[in-house]
Amino acid sequence: QVQLVESGGGLVQPGGSLRLSCAASGSIFGINAMDWGRQAPGKQRELVASIYSDGNTNYADSVKGRFTISRDNAKNTVYLQMNSLKPEDTAVYYCSYRRFGIDGTRHYWGQGTQVTVSS
Repeated sequence: QVQLVESGGGLVQPGGSLRLSCAASGSIFGINAMDWGRQAPGKQRELVASIYSDGNTNYADSVKGRFTISRDNAKNTVYLQMNSLKPEDTAVYYCSYRRFGIDGTRHYWGQGTQVTVSS
């Protein structure tokens, strides 16, 4: 089992910045990825950024150049630095952990943290 706890959400004005953190505990090992997803009211959850255990990263087009994902493997923590925030970035942001194995992929989600971008 893996437990994920997000922090760092809040209210920010357009153009501002926020840094989200997610601490993972439990069975963290092997080939894996840590992600940030978000879900706005009335919309499906979308993956916005991923970082793999080899350090490779992926971003959704909507956040490229504005968001940066990073991880501290010693602390089992993943971060999302969000700059130049827009009202359309408003959503609940979820941390996720995926472990890839010969028996398939195990996927865990945190409880989420609210990010509101508004003046």
